[in-house]
Amino acid sequence: MEFPSKLIENAVGELARLPGIGRKTALRLALHLLKAEMDITATLAEALAKMRFEITYCGTCHSISDAEECGICANKLRDHSQVCVVSDVRDVIAIENTGQYKGVYHVLGGVISPIEGVGPADLHIDSLVERAGAEDSEIREIILAISPTMEGDTTAFYLSRRLRDLANVHISTIARGIPMGGELEYADEITLGRSIVERLRQAR
Repeated sequence: MEFPSKLIENAVGELARLPGIGRKTALRLALHLLKAEMDITATLAEALAKMRFEITYCGTCHSISDAEECGICANKLRDHSQVCVVSDVRDVIAIENTGQYKGVYHVLGGVISPIEGVGPADLHIDSLVERAGAEDSEIREIILAISPTMEGDTTAFYLSRRLRDLANVHISTIARGIPMGGELEYADEITLGRSIVERLRQAR
């Protein structure tokens, strides 16, 4: 693809790095921003820079946050006796959009995947065990809401083994309303909401 400007070529190259964005789409976006009002492009660039450099992670649940503690963990109206364990921040957003869950979360930061070199030590598993096993812990139920893929099931099984000795803490999994091999973020809100409400308790 030939470009009339090196600056356009550079912009297209950077936009094309984004997932799902090919070079043709990147070119359309670059040309759109070029023709847009200057303040629109400047506002977009500022928002992206602030997101990248100023966003942090919650010290409790590891979700993205604007402060040391995210809004969900800081909310006293949430049910802090329920912790929903998910692999990614996108899953938190998907579950919140159902409006069916009022507890708090714990974001693992991925799933166990030996092929990709991701083991238990690479995830926020130890902090979950410490959080649930603390003397002052309010946690009474841990919901494993991990996508039902091979890696997700491996992660859920490992978590169940690590958490099974916790006294007075029930371990449950979301009901299999989510199709096998599916990703939580792509599930419709009705199916995902029903999966949360009709979660299954695991035998110890």
